Amino acid sequence: MNDVLRAFETLIAETDRQADSGDYIQDGLLYCGRCGKPRQCRVTVLGVEYKPYCMCDCEATKYQQERAEEERRERMKRVQRLRETGFTDREMMGWTFDLDDGSNPKVSGVAKRYVEHFGTMRESGQGLLLFGPVGTGKTFYAACIANALIDRGIPCCVTNFARLSNVLQGTYDGKQAIIDGMKDFDLLVIDDLGAERRTDYMAETVWSIIDTRYRSGLPLIVTTNMTAEELKHPADVRDERVFSRLYEMCLPVEVAGKDHRKGKLIDHHNNMKELLGLS
Repeated sequence: MNDVLRAFETLIAETDRQADSGDYIQDGLLYCGRCGKPRQCRVTVLGVEYKPYCMCDCEATKYQQERAEEERRERMKRVQRLRETGFTDREMMGWTFDLDDGSNPKVSGVAKRYVEHFGTMRESGQGLLLFGPVGTGKTFYAACIANALIDRGIPCCVTNFARLSNVLQGTYDGKQAIIDGMKDFDLLVIDDLGAERRTDYMAETVWSIIDTRYRSGLPLIVTTNMTAEELKHPADVRDERVFSRLYEMCLPVEVAGKDHRKGKLIDHHNNMKELLGLS
């Protein structure tokens, strides 16, 4: 009981320390000079009245603002950790819808709506198969989706089969464990399907990754430079098996338009020519 009394005495002493010059006494209690609300309350213990410290309105508001700011900072740290974990190419960490030049509103709209309805997509395990010519923005839109979801605290991974193959070849007995570990990500984005080496090992690796994702019921986004015709008529049985599984998991979306990479390269060369006096 003495400990309880000492605790109340400590609270009373704290009230005295936190009193501001504008505070005043009314009805025997300390009041805040800013908001006019009490900074003390009455508590009776064993017949003895105490006046411990309590928050006035402005202090409560300040406390809530500080908590909100602390939570915001913690969230930003968490989001940054998710981004650093999820991207194998650090440049893509900065690819967001804010950088969209609006040249492909149809695909841009699809990507944004996918983010908006990701809860449903996650529940049904549905993803996207973004296909089309080089430089049309497939990888950009896939990264935008991942970044937007990461901003919401949703774990995403963006990689490609070549990198995955290198990781898997570097392990002797942990291949399946690495593939299964991808289930830690709510969304897996695999870039540039078809650019990997055409070997039996790589074909089996591609199939294993896609099939494991399918069986986990988690969504997958894949980008590829293949044409609609190549996707419909695979070159061999191995591709047919992979593409068939992808069609079960992903909605095919054609990403057409001008080659942005070529345009950037032309601009870069023109700038170089001007700087070097060749224009």
